[in-house]
Amino acid sequence: MSKPAMSAPPVKLPNEPAITPQIVAEHGLAPDEYQRVLSIMGRTPTMVELGIFSAMWSEHCSYKSSKVWLKKLPTSAPWVIQGPGENAGVIDIGDGQAAIFKMESHNHPSYIEPYQGAATGVGGILRDVFTMGARPVANLNALRFGDPSHPKTRHLVSGVVAGIGGYGNCMGIPTVGGETNFHAAYNGNILVNAMTVGIAPTNKIFYAAAAGLGNPMVYVGSKTGRDGIHGATMSSTEFNEDSESKRPTVQVGDPFVEKLLLEACLELMATDAIIAIQDMGAAGLTSSSFEMAAKGGLGLEMALDKVPMREDGMNPYELMLSESQERMLMVLKPGREDQARKIFEKWELDFAVIGHLTDTKRMVLSWHGDIVADIPIPPLVTEAPMYERPWTLTPLPATLDAAKVPAPKDYKASLLALMGSPDLASKAWIWHQYDHLIMGNTAIRPQDGDAALVRVPGGHKGLAMTSDCTPRYVQAHPETGGRQAVAEAWRNITATGARPLAVTDNMNFGNPQKPEIMGQFAGAIMGMAEACTVLDFPVVSGNVSLYNETEGRPILPTPTIGAVGVIDDISKAVGSRLTKAGLALVLLGETKGWLGQSLYLRELHGREEGAPPPVDLAVERRNGDFVRGQILGSRIAACHDLSDGGLLVGVAEMCLAGGTGVTIKLPAGTAAPHAFLYGEDQGRYLAATDDGDALVAAAKAAGIPAVLLGYAGGQALVVEGLVNLPLAELRAVHEAWLPTYMNSAA
Repeated sequence: MSKPAMSAPPVKLPNEPAITPQIVAEHGLAPDEYQRVLSIMGRTPTMVELGIFSAMWSEHCSYKSSKVWLKKLPTSAPWVIQGPGENAGVIDIGDGQAAIFKMESHNHPSYIEPYQGAATGVGGILRDVFTMGARPVANLNALRFGDPSHPKTRHLVSGVVAGIGGYGNCMGIPTVGGETNFHAAYNGNILVNAMTVGIAPTNKIFYAAAAGLGNPMVYVGSKTGRDGIHGATMSSTEFNEDSESKRPTVQVGDPFVEKLLLEACLELMATDAIIAIQDMGAAGLTSSSFEMAAKGGLGLEMALDKVPMREDGMNPYELMLSESQERMLMVLKPGREDQARKIFEKWELDFAVIGHLTDTKRMVLSWHGDIVADIPIPPLVTEAPMYERPWTLTPLPATLDAAKVPAPKDYKASLLALMGSPDLASKAWIWHQYDHLIMGNTAIRPQDGDAALVRVPGGHKGLAMTSDCTPRYVQAHPETGGRQAVAEAWRNITATGARPLAVTDNMNFGNPQKPEIMGQFAGAIMGMAEACTVLDFPVVSGNVSLYNETEGRPILPTPTIGAVGVIDDISKAVGSRLTKAGLALVLLGETKGWLGQSLYLRELHGREEGAPPPVDLAVERRNGDFVRGQILGSRIAACHDLSDGGLLVGVAEMCLAGGTGVTIKLPAGTAAPHAFLYGEDQGRYLAATDDGDALVAAAKAAGIPAVLLGYAGGQALVVEGLVNLPLAELRAVHEAWLPTYMNSAA
């Protein structure tokens, strides 16, 4: 292919303004970054070119503040087929099958327009997965809202939950798990992290690297409109009093079109016509076309006037930066255009050949025959800003002496207060709006287990999946919090009997230009990297969301961990439900009564202080491997990892899940009952078994502390000498908070 003539710069669009420092700043580029643009281009860019640099060098797309730290995460294992760098991560789950999964944020859009922001977050992560050839089998989400008393919180909860449910339900993909927390730090900047898991044959996985000179570039899906322009740039800045005016930067989704796009893509993927495929996500046509060419070491020419348009009068700048939903870009084998066109037209989707690949390593864009942009592709990668920003680690707070934390005057009242608190109250009001059973493969449903479990079609295997993070721990000490988030995800999968395989992460933090915030990010990565290494739990995909601040007030640092594991025989899996009388309840793992940063301390005493509970990764590995072996050996009937709220909350959750009461007693010599019952020591499991003495003996033989607490039966939760609580009363309080809150007047 001949290189385009560059004797003259590209033509300017009608009414195109001169590039001024103000326009550069509005595009999110710092002065020194703009100087890099001038150096690369050798001239002043056009507005189209400036918009492309702005999008590709945004924090959202370039990871310029986080890349140096992300490289410290372990990303490989014998079962990892594709790690970070593609649309999603891919792991081998045996029998010629792969699990493909990723988690991404849609925080800023969801705060500005909660329904569409959350809905398009789900749509985007679904496309990331089916772009690679997988049929999505499950969605999860991790949601963080502000103080329930804040005037916007109820509106945001309502819109986000409706958006997630509306999009996932219409797509026919079950939403099987997640978490929802409330804290005042999220008042002005909620978090909406969406995760999708899909399944594909290991020999039919599709990647984004373009190949083949002259091969056609094809646009499929919805038409392009003006929604979402500057979405990537908007997601790379803090909020301020003008944030509501950014509503036009939020995309508008149509799940019915996405369902058609999914089926059309999978139908075409069943042929051998596709060479490369890329979802049009953040930065739309800009990022998809650029990433395909860059990964393939090629150039491209695109005729933007051939792009299907939804609105009149659109120009190249808008077409390149629009984040309209339900769109894909493909490179096809030559001569296969008609075959592909027939499939997409059958599904009533737009199809247009808009360009071809070249050997120039340049992105050349034309508009009705005139070149409007001509950018060298390699420097956009090699010269992209990458910052080693100053950082200061958060010191480990002093350990809180449990003896100095008041015990409750009434243990029954304390348990009811915790079980009815916003973080621990039943989230059934939320997940009842999600179809969690569609497709018929959901084996462990929300609130029935520590992780969701989905049958892999065509066999006996199951995929366990979860999302986890304890932001208050990360705030107190990011390294410990990062370590704990990974360990808890690993425990949750283990508690079903599944073997944890890999992680996707969603790193939600404040302004990285503040050393203390960058230190939170660095510390969390250090902890996560250590945990992933010790637990053989590599990170295969992920997303970074920075600048989660409003008027200078940051969110709690929230490195959400999404995780996937496999169980070879789903009939051996267990949930957390106590379903029959006579089962012995065994506590596995050491309990010291750690109350620092506990929910007991926060909810009952209004204190957020002390060091978070330490995480001993060798102990996590030892205890978890033992528990998994006992489950697979059919010696454990139900299992629950202990985390938020500690032991007594864990017992209450198992009772409510299975509808069976329990009578337990404190071990002899327990000095501080409130610390034993509410401490959040890590590495612990509650196991229900037919033979408690045998399980205790096996645990002790493996070097694991174990104690037989009591037995299931009756319709009350009883702690001898402290609590006698009918399950009906416990259930009423546990289930009342969220519906009451959502139905109350604003």
